[in-house]
Amino acid sequence: MQARCIPLASLALATTALGLIAAPVAAQEGAAPAPTCVDGHCQIRLTPQQMLAKAEQLALGRHFAEAKLLVTALGSIPEYSLQVNFLRGYIAVEQGDYPNAIKIFRQILVTHPEQTRARLELARALFITGKDAAAEHHFRLAAQDKNLPPEIAATITASRNLLRDRRVWSFSLDLGIAPDTNINNGTTVETIDANLGGTVIPLTLSGQQRAQTGVGEQAAASATLRLPLAAKTKLLIEADSSFTRYDDPSFNDFTGQIAAGPEFKLSDASTLSIEALGNDHLYGGVSAATAEGARATYQRNLQGGQRVGLTIDARHTASGFADDYSGWQFASYLSYDRVVMRSMIASASLFARRDALNDPGYASLEFGGVLGIGGELPHGINAGIAGGVSYATYDAPLPIIATSPRHDWRLNTRFYVGLRSIHLAGFSPSVTVTYNRNASNVPLYDSERTRVRFGLLRAF
Repeated sequence: MQARCIPLASLALATTALGLIAAPVAAQEGAAPAPTCVDGHCQIRLTPQQMLAKAEQLALGRHFAEAKLLVTALGSIPEYSLQVNFLRGYIAVEQGDYPNAIKIFRQILVTHPEQTRARLELARALFITGKDAAAEHHFRLAAQDKNLPPEIAATITASRNLLRDRRVWSFSLDLGIAPDTNINNGTTVETIDANLGGTVIPLTLSGQQRAQTGVGEQAAASATLRLPLAAKTKLLIEADSSFTRYDDPSFNDFTGQIAAGPEFKLSDASTLSIEALGNDHLYGGVSAATAEGARATYQRNLQGGQRVGLTIDARHTASGFADDYSGWQFASYLSYDRVVMRSMIASASLFARRDALNDPGYASLEFGGVLGIGGELPHGINAGIAGGVSYATYDAPLPIIATSPRHDWRLNTRFYVGLRSIHLAGFSPSVTVTYNRNASNVPLYDSERTRVRFGLLRAF
C-alpha cells in the first residue's frame, strides 16, 4: 500500500468466510525497550509506534482485552486516530460486533474514502451480515486499488462472484418533494400557427398545454427477487414504481412496471436474463400507456473494475388518450462503466429507440448517449453528475400544426449530492437538480424544465 495508507497489513482481511489470510506482521521500528525495575516494581515505556505495533500483535493473537487497553491509550493522540479506529473496527468484527464495526469503518471512509484496507474490512462485515448489495459495491471499489496483492485481488473477485450467486432480494424506497418549473413538459409559447387548408390561423394554447409550475410530492420504490431454479439458472423478478402528486390532480403522474423471467449464469463474469414485462403509466388518472412485452439483458464484468451491458426491449403499447398513440416500441441500450479514483464510478451509454405508433405523426426514431461520473467524496458526501443528448425524428408532419415532420434535439443534465454520513430512521438525505431541454422545430413541443428534488433514500 502507499505510505499514506493504514500500516496494518497484518490485520487486513483475516477471515475464513472470505478466504482472505492475514499477511505477515509489519516490521517494527526497533525492538521494544527492556523494563526498568525498582524494589520489585517494573515499568516499561513505549513510543506510540511501539504501542501500535504491540496492539496489532495482540489483536492478531486474539488477545482483544489487552489490545483494547493499548488502543484506548492511543486514542488520546489525534495523529493516530485513523489507525486506532481501524483497530477498533477490526476487533469489533473479530468479536462479532458487526453493527459497530460497520459504523466504525463507514466513519473512516467518510473522511478517507481512499483507504482500501478500511473499505475491504467494511465489505467483509457487510458480507457476513448479509448486506450483499452494499458488500459487492465496496468490494468492487476496493478491487480498483492497483497495490493489492494478487491473492487478495483474486479473492475479492471470488467473493463478488459468491455474492452474485447468493443474493436473493433487494429493495429501496425513495421519498421526496420537488419544486418544478414545468410539471407537464409544456411549451412556453402562448400561441401557435395552425394551417387550415392553406390559411394560417393563430391558436391560443390552453393551460394544460403550456408549461405549469408546481411542487410535487414523490415516492418511488424498487424491488428485485432472485429464486433458484437450477444450478446456473434463477427466476428473476423485478418491480419498479413511482408516483408524483400535485395540488392539481390532473398533473398527477404514476408509473409501475413488473418483469419476470429466467436469469442464466453463463460464466463467473457474465449473466443473461430474458423477461416478460408489463407496465402502466397513469397521467391525471388516465391510462396514458399500458404495455406488454419482453426484454433481454446481457451483463459482463471485466478486469479493472469494468462492466459492460446490453439490453434489447420490445413492447406493445395501448394508450387511453387516443389510438394514435398506440403501437409498438423497440429499444436497445449499450452501457459501460468502470471504477476510477478508487471511490468513483464513470459510465457511458448509447441507446436507440423506435416508436412505431399508429399515427405516423407520433411515430419516431431516437438515438443518443449519456456520460456520467459519481461516487464517494470526503466528509460523507456522495455526489454525481451526468449529461446526455439525443436526436429524434418523426415519420410524418402533424396535421394542422406542422407542414414538415417534427424533429427534436434533447438535452438532459443531472447533478446529485447526498450525505451518507446522516441517517434518519435509516434514510439518507439528498438533493438532485435536473435540467431538460427539448429543442423542436414544432413550437408546441419546444420546452424547457428545471427540477430541484429534496429526497430521503433507504436501501434494504
